[in-house]
Amino acid sequence: MLEKALSGNRTYWIWILFLALVMLTGGLCYLKQLETGLGITGMSRDVSWGFYIAQFTFLVGVAASAVMVVLPYYLHNFKVFARMTILGELLAVSAVSMCLLFIVVDLGQPQRMLNILFHPTPHSILFWDMIVLNGYLLINVIITRVTLLAERRGEAPPRWIKPVIYLSIPWAVSIHTVTAFILCGLAARPYWLTALMAPRFLASAFASGPALLILLCLILRRVSTYDVGLEAIFKLAEIVTYAMAINIFFILVELFTPLYSRVPDELEHFRYLFTGLAGHARLVPWMWTSAGLSVLSLVLLISPRTRRKVTTLVAACVLGIAGIWIEKGLIMIVAGFIPNPLGHITEYSPTIPELLISAGVYAVGLFLITILYKIAIGVREEMEG
Repeated sequence: MLEKALSGNRTYWIWILFLALVMLTGGLCYLKQLETGLGITGMSRDVSWGFYIAQFTFLVGVAASAVMVVLPYYLHNFKVFARMTILGELLAVSAVSMCLLFIVVDLGQPQRMLNILFHPTPHSILFWDMIVLNGYLLINVIITRVTLLAERRGEAPPRWIKPVIYLSIPWAVSIHTVTAFILCGLAARPYWLTALMAPRFLASAFASGPALLILLCLILRRVSTYDVGLEAIFKLAEIVTYAMAINIFFILVELFTPLYSRVPDELEHFRYLFTGLAGHARLVPWMWTSAGLSVLSLVLLISPRTRRKVTTLVAACVLGIAGIWIEKGLIMIVAGFIPNPLGHITEYSPTIPELLISAGVYAVGLFLITILYKIAIGVREEMEG
């Protein structure tokens, strides 16, 4: 099936070349990081997780969101998602691959990953995070490969793949739940120490991931003959609407607790984000931008008139993804370290090499999704032709 990715028009190959250049740039910066260490990043003794882990946190949600099309299609026989389900599963493969790469680049020496295999510690959440992430990647690779091969042969998928598909549903929930447990299990970080962390992660995942899938489906309608149908897109938009509403509600609940109780340890983190603290306010514009984008996205989504219009739906999805990315892909991780347990404030900004390495990882993900979608669409067009 790989041969289907080796043919394409001029625009396709320009896009592949662009991604290759970004990957090369990121790879060269990563070699520099391997040589000199994490000192080329904006991280420090006080802020030991930065842009890399923040992207990992966001992308885990994108990967988990595949369940929003898999569950209705396979468990409830919702045929409207028939042409969209494979795209959601392939998006999960790409997103989990990026998650693993961001973990690798966050390590000063990547060989340290072998410690988890040589010295497994089941009482560690990181050990279980390794299990669920690699397991979810393997599950989705198996599902997509088996179903595509069966389609190409004009056969029904083998019966044994159904239990694997059903297993992928709770497994999708587990990858973001375990990621949330890594944060909310740290007693010294009051900003993360909340039982609502896992539900918040899932709500934001089920808003941003399907929103991204909607955009990808609309792009495919323009650049190829593959069309999942507007009915499927609008139905998925309803799921995004409910998830976005729940996500915003959870954030408001999190705000209420420190504002009403006035617990200093928790209040200082939110004060730093919304108004600044002791003259430090680097994340304040980002926090308000995230809140504004998320609310505006919900306003566009909640009205059927704007939700069922392609132009405003695209705007809502872009705004929603941007708002959640800022909140999870920048603010969530960094704010947990500011101020530190001793009350000291060390602000953080990603450096140019850090951003280029991250861009390289995103380029790898986009390259994967481009190739995988090219193969999947090629197989479907071959069968329909």
